[in-house]
Amino acid sequence: MSDSRVDAAGLGDLPCYAHIAGRIAGTGLTCRGGFIPVSSDGLHNLLPGGVAAVVLVGDLGGRFWPKFAAERRDEADPLDNWSRRVLNAAARDLDALAIFPFDGPPHWPFQQWAMRAEGLQRSPIGPLIHPEVGLWHGYRGALLFDREIDLPAPGPAPCPCDRCDAKPCLTACPVGAFADGDFEVAACLAHVTAPDGAPCMSGGCLARRACPVGTRHTYAADYQAFLADGFVRAFAE
Repeated sequence: MSDSRVDAAGLGDLPCYAHIAGRIAGTGLTCRGGFIPVSSDGLHNLLPGGVAAVVLVGDLGGRFWPKFAAERRDEADPLDNWSRRVLNAAARDLDALAIFPFDGPPHWPFQQWAMRAEGLQRSPIGPLIHPEVGLWHGYRGALLFDREIDLPAPGPAPCPCDRCDAKPCLTACPVGAFADGDFEVAACLAHVTAPDGAPCMSGGCLARRACPVGTRHTYAADYQAFLADGFVRAFAE
């Protein structure tokens, strides 16, 4: 396993999906369904016997944030490094192997995998929309197993955007960063780093906040600020 994107763990007898979900819940994260990989996923050579099942791990509604906030370290990329620590530890316990969306480039196609695992669809501003928590969710890693697992059926999940005529997410951005259906990174970055962009930096993306789905799951203010700061550091370099 020479691929630098892979963190290895020993493989043995595999637990059922419910047991996997229970172990992951202890990290503050959540199992987000799974899928049986095909050759085009490029995963089979990551385990000696091939990869028979993939379980996605992530967050719903910022539920993991208090756990992360209590355990974070003073280091570069604290959330990514925390995710590696907790998911690699879980992978060892579950006889699995963990990979991450922030590995790369090249990056693993987590949004495409999530569509297969949970039946989610893209929102008008890009991120996948969840029928319960809306745009307030994410993926922190995936667990690879060398044997089949009783994966839950993916849905399909109903897409709330199909019933949303107003689509306020497309018009809420002060600089129209989503107006043409694509995310204009330069326009967004210029706005949030100027004085007028302070509300976006402290309270989160206005387009995301305009979505009427899952509003009670909106991220806490400190999580919003953390994400905004990460966006600026990532794209301003």
